[in-house]
Amino acid sequence: MSLARTLIDVRPLRSSPVFRRLLIGRTVSVLGGFMTMVTVMYQVWDMTRSTAWTGAVGLAQALPLVVFGLFAGAWVDRADRRRIYLTATVGQAACSVLLAVQGFSGHVPVAAVLALVAVQSAFGALGAPAAGVFVPRLLPKDQVAAGLALNQITGQSMMLLGPALAGLLLGRLGIGACYLLDALSFGVAFYGAFGLPALEPEGEPSRAGAHGVLDGLRFLAGQRVVRGALITDLAATVLSFPVSLFPLVNAERFGNDPRTLGLFLSALAVGGVTATALSGSLTRLGRPGTVMLCASATWGAALVLFGLSANPWIGLALLAVAGAADATSVVSRSTIVQTRTPDALLGRVTAAEQIVGQAGPSLGNVRGGLLAGWTSGATALVTGGLMCVLAVASVAATTPELREGAMEPADGTMEPADGAAAPEAP
Repeated sequence: MSLARTLIDVRPLRSSPVFRRLLIGRTVSVLGGFMTMVTVMYQVWDMTRSTAWTGAVGLAQALPLVVFGLFAGAWVDRADRRRIYLTATVGQAACSVLLAVQGFSGHVPVAAVLALVAVQSAFGALGAPAAGVFVPRLLPKDQVAAGLALNQITGQSMMLLGPALAGLLLGRLGIGACYLLDALSFGVAFYGAFGLPALEPEGEPSRAGAHGVLDGLRFLAGQRVVRGALITDLAATVLSFPVSLFPLVNAERFGNDPRTLGLFLSALAVGGVTATALSGSLTRLGRPGTVMLCASATWGAALVLFGLSANPWIGLALLAVAGAADATSVVSRSTIVQTRTPDALLGRVTAAEQIVGQAGPSLGNVRGGLLAGWTSGATALVTGGLMCVLAVASVAATTPELREGAMEPADGTMEPADGAAAPEAP
């Protein structure tokens, strides 16, 4: 196999100038988002010196996504996705400007800061389903996986750069300046999306309110491949997400060295960037279900071995393997969602995917923390990884469409469930 086919597939950058501009805008915006994430945590801690308040930051970010996500997806499937995305981008930028104002003033209660974070997250919950239709509408079908891989590698790279840059700028420029830079990054995202064509839903628009949400859930219940992909992702994250265990494992196994703890997350990100950079052969393979199942099982197995490892360097290498598996699984999951879902339903299904991607790790952190409190960090890691592998094997055994299927057009049909007649698409 040639090196060119192994490296990340960059054909979307050549074939679609609109996608290229959109990717640049998204990359800059993601960088600003990671800077704001660190800045909010730093400011809340500086104001309160309370881990309860810093924990509330995650709640302020997650709750709007869960509460409004599916309804936002139904709205996205009724209107011009481009206009909704631009509106959401303006709303997020306005929240960053207000965060900058309070950061410069320094006289705002912590609850007000969290309220701004929650409103910004609500705008994000609206913009993400709209953005979910961009790649399959802008690129040929055989380049969708490559476009998603490009999104993934830029996001992983900004996860490495953003927190470090925020730490540097916080010390030199202060809290307000970091928020202001995030607001400016949304301006780049707005410019990147401004050249998009109108993107009205193809097919019958979503019904209003709860009816539209139920139509989307009905599709997920009947589309076995998409459903299997989301269940696989939940199995990997809820049963074995390890981040909350890192401090305890570091204390148990590696002498509580803060340098080692800092490297744990970096190892995950380095593995993700490396795997995505070498994803060309996998995205060209055209079998995202098989790839996702193998990657999810590898994630669980790597975490089992990490839980058993007493050598910090071997542990970091195993976390890099886990990060690579996770990035590969995410690209495959998104490919399945965006190639198997009819355009008229894509906003709602993308919203569900986003909820799974956000809620799964949060629940996994809770699971790991509770189990470790009763046993140990290593036990929580090993049992979680084993449960992940078993759950993925179960999904593979019971969903042959996911295990065996290649990419197919999203024609609105749903596979029969366990021998039943296929229901009509909503």
